[in-house]
Amino acid sequence: MIRCANLAKSFRRTRVLDGVNLDVAFGERLALIGSNGAGKTTLIRCLLGEYIHDGTVTIDGRSPRTERTAVLGAIGFVPQLPPPLKMPVGQLIEFSASLSNADPQQIDRIAERLGLPIDAVRSRPFSRLSGGMKQKILIAIALGRDAKLLILDEPAANLDPAARRIFFDLLAERQRDTTMLISSHRIDEVAALVNRVIEMDLGRIVLDDKVADDVSLSGRFACRLVARRADAALARSLEAWHFSADAAGLVWNGEVAGPDRLRFIGVLSRYVALIDDLSLREVTD
Repeated sequence: MIRCANLAKSFRRTRVLDGVNLDVAFGERLALIGSNGAGKTTLIRCLLGEYIHDGTVTIDGRSPRTERTAVLGAIGFVPQLPPPLKMPVGQLIEFSASLSNADPQQIDRIAERLGLPIDAVRSRPFSRLSGGMKQKILIAIALGRDAKLLILDEPAANLDPAARRIFFDLLAERQRDTTMLISSHRIDEVAALVNRVIEMDLGRIVLDDKVADDVSLSGRFACRLVARRADAALARSLEAWHFSADAAGLVWNGEVAGPDRLRFIGVLSRYVALIDDLSLREVTD
């Protein structure tokens, strides 16, 4: 469904995407993770056809850049930052629904389910809403259309805890018939939903892990690491994960949350020459 081949993007002299190759099949649900500046949002913007770039990007065989209307009509998108739209909420919903032949009442129902009393804000300018209200409207618009592809950039960032739970319930209801790409700093929130994890760093994909639908990313793992010699950099990294060492600083023990184990292994890959033995064992209650 999504294909990126040698995708590269620079802003002035800064390389933000550096030769990204990515194939996403229909029905896959991706968690896109990485630190700020890793390239996640730039990748998403290229998928939406917003940037000129090197390499190729296609969605269902179409170029988001040259066939943008057709491509965007089949995508439900939630941006990281709400756009500064001044139109009333009701007008925004009607306009958005008309672009994708969606039912505006379905958008209303999803907003209400997220805890937003839509009639109370229908006449208010979108730009005058609180951050949480804006996010609920944008989520309702994205999920209210019959989109086969959902692209969500930090979608739960401004939601209250109750709305977060409902939002992920709404996504779970769509997981059998929708491809999802979810950018998030909190992989624990999406662990039960996704079946593939992509980690980016410095504009490149550094980790790509597919998970079968009968395997969970949740749970906890006990980890034991034996270092060949004491090393200050390795020690700082393990201490950041709340590991403890023996008196010699060679044997380290700690616990890693299931959703974070891929990131943890990625961190350890920097010190592979120093690691003599490593074990990860799932903790069962």
